[in-house]
Amino acid sequence: MTSQVDQTEAKGGSGGEGQGVAPPGRAQAKPIRRLDRVIIRFAGDSGDGMQLTGDRFTSETASFGNDLSTLPNFPAEIRAPAGTLPGVSSFQLHFADHDILTPGDAPNVLVAMNPAALKANLADLPRGAEIIVNTDEFTKRALAKVGYPADPLADGSLSAYNLHKVPLTTLTLEALKDSGLARKDAERAKNMFALGLLSWMYHRPTHGTESFLRQKFAKKPDIAEANIKAFRAGWNFGETTESFAVSYEVPPARLPAGTYRNISGNLALAYGLIAASERSGLPLFLGSYPITPASDILHELSRHKNFGVRTFQAEDEIAGIGAALGAAFGGALGVTTTSGPGVALKSETVGLAVSLELPLLVVDIQRGGPSTGLPTKIEQADLLQAMFGRNGEAPVPIVAPATPAECFDAALEAARIAVTYRTPVMLLSDGYLANGSEPWRIPPVEELPDLRVEFATGPNHTLEDGSEVFWPYKRDPQTLARPWAVPGTPGLEHRIGGIEKQDGTGNISYDPANHDLMVRTRRAKVDGITVPELEVDDPSGEARALVIGWGSTYGPITAAVRRVRADGGRIAQAHLRHLNPFPANLGAVLKAYDRVVVPEMNLGQLALLLRARYLVDAQSYNQVRGLPFKAAQLADVLSAAIGTLEENHG
Repeated sequence: MTSQVDQTEAKGGSGGEGQGVAPPGRAQAKPIRRLDRVIIRFAGDSGDGMQLTGDRFTSETASFGNDLSTLPNFPAEIRAPAGTLPGVSSFQLHFADHDILTPGDAPNVLVAMNPAALKANLADLPRGAEIIVNTDEFTKRALAKVGYPADPLADGSLSAYNLHKVPLTTLTLEALKDSGLARKDAERAKNMFALGLLSWMYHRPTHGTESFLRQKFAKKPDIAEANIKAFRAGWNFGETTESFAVSYEVPPARLPAGTYRNISGNLALAYGLIAASERSGLPLFLGSYPITPASDILHELSRHKNFGVRTFQAEDEIAGIGAALGAAFGGALGVTTTSGPGVALKSETVGLAVSLELPLLVVDIQRGGPSTGLPTKIEQADLLQAMFGRNGEAPVPIVAPATPAECFDAALEAARIAVTYRTPVMLLSDGYLANGSEPWRIPPVEELPDLRVEFATGPNHTLEDGSEVFWPYKRDPQTLARPWAVPGTPGLEHRIGGIEKQDGTGNISYDPANHDLMVRTRRAKVDGITVPELEVDDPSGEARALVIGWGSTYGPITAAVRRVRADGGRIAQAHLRHLNPFPANLGAVLKAYDRVVVPEMNLGQLALLLRARYLVDAQSYNQVRGLPFKAAQLADVLSAAIGTLEENHG
């Protein structure tokens, strides 16, 4: 779904087909309260369809033109026990009439489909929040399963909140009593009833959801119509019931001109890889083994054979990267996708790619570890593995996107480095970016970088006797890249393998001096990669403290910085997209401030690198809870850092 924006019109607009919010024949009768932003969390059993519900609400919100950010959160188990706390699945959406950066710290609205969903999420709610509960699920057995000694809907424990008790299951069954569906099938539509209610409550468009349902259940039209009927019933319930006295309006945001669509990080990354293939003229080959949370990239790329994309679902991680490296040797844009455990398995082949000096993209969608760890939770603890996780001196460039939409640009940048410098490149995303979404301005093709590659076509070296030969390790004087010779090109036959190469000829060499030269040359090649200088956001120019981050901490850090500045605090901010090599001006930036704070969702990996490389007292602020930072939490940390400086220096 895309929407057009001009300089004077809010993103997505508010007119045209599908933008009207009331179903045919209905008129808005209740008072409307205008808000600048809202945070909604849908929560229920992992079989209640909360991810689908949240995704549909998000799509319509993007279509309406709000800026938004999402946080899906679901169990690692394929089917966790129904009605239990470990089985709770949730989807949080923050949408606003202005630029926002995070899914929000605390929901204004919680939709709880059962007691487990209520108990698992109640602690996150501020006083006065709206709670919509499915009363049909609050049975004695369900309450006991999650440790409620009494019914919280009746004992007064929720008096601090605006509680709306709605029998979602009963109302859904009543709406579908003439559908011909079995009771169990009809009950499944209760998430659409809830979606309809929330769509009425916040004036979301309806046309897109109804079209989506007809398309999704095209082979089961009775199921499609039942879901649409439940969706409309939820809307009508909101309009007619006395339980909801007002509805709310969040106007569209006013953002830069362009064509926008809502996009998740994994989808943006897949599109970026396709764009890199098109702009380089190289066929895209993905060798991958399914692993959470990276599997969506494999799924998406498999749909794009029309762009010459070839996807290979390997039997294991090692085979996946081996096939991708083989494709790179054959002249393709070789890519492998994985998460932290898979990177560990792929490490030897990454080292082989370093030795062969071939372009290869290794995409790591990080998750909680070690070992299997927290497959569906968030962490950014693979930085040191990406930097050093191979035997020998095997330097690899590292690129890390900061937002879901930026995953598109990161894929193009990783491809640029790989094909220009003939090296494997690590791209570090994570589950927060992969599954989260935001509006993305679709760039015109002419704005994309030119990544065209020149393959070796003939001899490139003249021997002392005057004969011309092909040297596979003769280097470009600017980039230190070796030639890329496609197998089968006459006269360009050359030896490959994991044993050390002789400089120039590529022959096997055990010579100590040659090994020292090759190790230093590979290091120099990575160190010499051209990356943009680090930009520093320091509006006053008087800040003495700098907060620096990388990856998905960008949103929470930036939101925290805004809070600190709104309270009068002076703080500078910088965010690293390139982690190897670091930007050339990074050392000067760090030394320009009296205090450097580094928030990370690990135990201080970037801080360790900064201390070692630049001898600065970088102060870590860390969490490894499987959840993103909250802006308020970081704002307190940054304010404390500023306050300490002022106390020490007067």
